[in-house]
Amino acid sequence: MSEATFHFPRGFLWGTATSSHQVEGNNTNNNWYVWENTPGKIIEGQKAGLACDWWGGRWKEDFDRAQETGQNAHRFSIEWSRIQPKPDEWDEDALHVYGDMARDLAHRGMAPLVTLHHFTDPIWLTEKGGWENPETVNLFAAYVRKVASALKEYASLWVTINEPNVFVVSGWVEGAFPPGKHDLNLAMRVYANLVRAHAAAYKIIHELQPEAQVGMAINYRSLVPARKWMPLDGLLANIQNQFFNNAFPAAITTGKLDMYLKKISIPEAAKTQDFIGVNYYSRDIVKLNLLGGNILLDSRIAPEGAAMSPTGFIANVPAGMYESLQWAHGFNLPILVTENGIEDEPDTLRPRYTAEHLHQVWRAANFNWRIKGYFHWSLVDNFEWERGWTQRFGLWGLDTATQKRIRRPSVDLYAEICKENGISSEMVRKYAPEALETIFPPA
Repeated sequence: MSEATFHFPRGFLWGTATSSHQVEGNNTNNNWYVWENTPGKIIEGQKAGLACDWWGGRWKEDFDRAQETGQNAHRFSIEWSRIQPKPDEWDEDALHVYGDMARDLAHRGMAPLVTLHHFTDPIWLTEKGGWENPETVNLFAAYVRKVASALKEYASLWVTINEPNVFVVSGWVEGAFPPGKHDLNLAMRVYANLVRAHAAAYKIIHELQPEAQVGMAINYRSLVPARKWMPLDGLLANIQNQFFNNAFPAAITTGKLDMYLKKISIPEAAKTQDFIGVNYYSRDIVKLNLLGGNILLDSRIAPEGAAMSPTGFIANVPAGMYESLQWAHGFNLPILVTENGIEDEPDTLRPRYTAEHLHQVWRAANFNWRIKGYFHWSLVDNFEWERGWTQRFGLWGLDTATQKRIRRPSVDLYAEICKENGISSEMVRKYAPEALETIFPPA
């Protein structure tokens, strides 16, 4: 085998990512709390409950773990319903907690990457129509101004909206997220309001903090037609690729929201991103399925022969990571991998998945594409939305009954990568030997 170390660019950010509702616990004033308490919405009727008890202060010990294992950044999100529990009320104590988190990271020498919207909304907002209501754009802007004013001393990296594509498709097309609708017209209205909200947030943050770097995080799903000779497979892949992958980032580049079925001009959104955040997990093969209930939704299948995560949710397709970065490079902006990981409680596939995906990140960086950092999902097991606790993405496991953290072998692999700012044949041989020939082939 070749003996080598693939080093990443100097100043590369190495971190993990979390989100408020998934780790804080006792979030009882947002739409996901309502959703969890609606029968049939969460697998096995599970609830976030105490989650990882971050609101009880355990974020400090998890930040200790991140720092001790060589991470120099962390991505966390703000819970809007805590900052603004009522339309006419701001909770300064809650704002101080997030300020403490950002300050603590900065003092550790870890760059805070702050996400302002990660799937959850205050109950009062949903009662006003939520993101279907154009007034939500102004309400979100006021919330962003409040948060950015408080955290700007310690944080200068901002994600306005996490995965607007997943938020729209899951909430208004598939119905798996609140509000649980199946209405493509409403989905397109929400998409447009999210674009406007991002643009407003971008301008407010730069007004308050001119040096800020502001972007959003898109969930890039690699979509490949099953049969090149079948035009309908290619058409379905193109439709899904445009609506899911391209529409939002293109809109905040050009000011034109093209959802394939409908185009909307939003000129104020043009050139409102300083970097593009890429969340990549897996690839889908798109194959026409006339027997499914929905031609678009029921046309995706797992890649044949790929290693699958324990619940079959994620296929290990590292080539899709390179594809996602090549796509992001087309926007001619710096790139952050804002999420990448796999649900794998026994931690048998995660080391290989991590090593092979980071090899693809290195390949892209080696072409001088402006890839600035990588955030593994996630630091510790957390509540995975409609899938509850059935999927475990954490480098550290979590015993929800005791709040005990469980150190998985992948912790040590990722620690060595972070500290070396690179990935070596020795690391891969030690933690993911099955990936050795792929990443470091014989000379």
